Amino acid sequence: MELDTIAAISTPMGEGAIAIVRMSGEEAIMIADRLFKGNQLLSEVDTHTIHYGHLIDPETGDTAEEVMVSVMRGPRTFTREDVIEINCHGGLVSVNRVLQLVLNEGARLAEPGEFTKRAFLNGRIDLSQAEAVMDLIRAKTDRAMNVALRQIEGRLSKLIQSLRQTLLETLAHVEVNIDYPEYDDVEEMTNHLLLEKSKEVYEELVKLLETSKQGKILREGLSTVIIGRPNVGKSSLLNALVHENKAIVTDIPGTTRDVIEEYVNVKGVPLRLVDTAGIRETEDIVERIGVERSRQRLKEADLILLVLNYNEQVSEEDERLFEAVHGMDAIILVNKTDLEQKIDLEKVKELAREHTVITTSLLQEEGVNELEDAIASMFFSGNLEAGDLTYVSNSRHIALLTQAKKAMEDALVAIESHMPVDMVQIDLTRSWEILGEIIGESVHESLIDQLFSQFCLGK
Repeated sequence: MELDTIAAISTPMGEGAIAIVRMSGEEAIMIADRLFKGNQLLSEVDTHTIHYGHLIDPETGDTAEEVMVSVMRGPRTFTREDVIEINCHGGLVSVNRVLQLVLNEGARLAEPGEFTKRAFLNGRIDLSQAEAVMDLIRAKTDRAMNVALRQIEGRLSKLIQSLRQTLLETLAHVEVNIDYPEYDDVEEMTNHLLLEKSKEVYEELVKLLETSKQGKILREGLSTVIIGRPNVGKSSLLNALVHENKAIVTDIPGTTRDVIEEYVNVKGVPLRLVDTAGIRETEDIVERIGVERSRQRLKEADLILLVLNYNEQVSEEDERLFEAVHGMDAIILVNKTDLEQKIDLEKVKELAREHTVITTSLLQEEGVNELEDAIASMFFSGNLEAGDLTYVSNSRHIALLTQAKKAMEDALVAIESHMPVDMVQIDLTRSWEILGEIIGESVHESLIDQLFSQFCLGK
């Protein structure tokens, strides 16, 4: 483990009231002491205290910045090392000057995510909690933030550790029975007991994976594509959901030539909302490229909002769009109800089949609440409010849980087929090892480096 002192800017770059340069490591306090001029030496102050003073450039003796310095001694810190946080004036020049001073005094510029990586390596958090730190930073809604907070608190970790402990105790019991069959005082690992313990773990894994779709949506956002013929109100819908005029709206068909993407919070569900070019046959080469991109986004979407015009009859192009969304999660919007009705709503419902149909007048802001309620109920059905649920949101965790579940399925088949207990042991051990990868108990160093490289520099 590297024990050198690392430093980085921990606040976003740009102008602001305050910026923070953070240091962590054995020499953090000594480096700060060589730069700081205040009422006391920082090496003599109490831990978890903050001190006013100035930073002095050792080369010139000039005052470099007016600061407040927080001193936090390990192990009661995020990294379990000595941590210094220098609060200076916000601004590119001032914060970079402070960073350069600490680097000149012997600190090393931190790699992306290295502070969190040290917290993991020093045993303060496990790997799933470390990954949740980034989920918390990137959360787009309160619900997504709450899921990340629960994971940082260790809710998922505790559940995984509990499942691993059950497997470990079962494996130990099996091992004792294999190695010491002659001992009468050792409880026999019967087929019934083995089946009971294996089912217990398997059912918990199934329950966890059932939350994964919702959890992944909360973490990454629901890829939502707005499609329809030109001039039906697709851009108006995006503007209505964003509550801002992001897209150009005119009466001229083909205004949107490319894909416009925006994050939207709908009833606590984060949508990656995509307004596409109107899908139609066109001779305009630029619009044609936009239409092709729209068709590609349609294939990748989690949710499709198909918009029709209340003031026009259902066309052949509309019917082709209905066919394209068949079997996918979609909501049909009949827009422009403020105009004269020319569309046959019964035909729309017939073409929609299993899909919800909502009428809207985006010009008069009618029907948007009904749409938001439909989206929230389609993917969460009110279950998200259950605070006791542990949501799995990370793609890596979902993949590993799926593998662990498969290993448990193999174990259950082996038990029910009355195969030798040492054959069952192989599948149980495999599941135990896979679950260990989620919390970092058994994981390759290169994976750890890859995960933390996705973090921002000062985290």
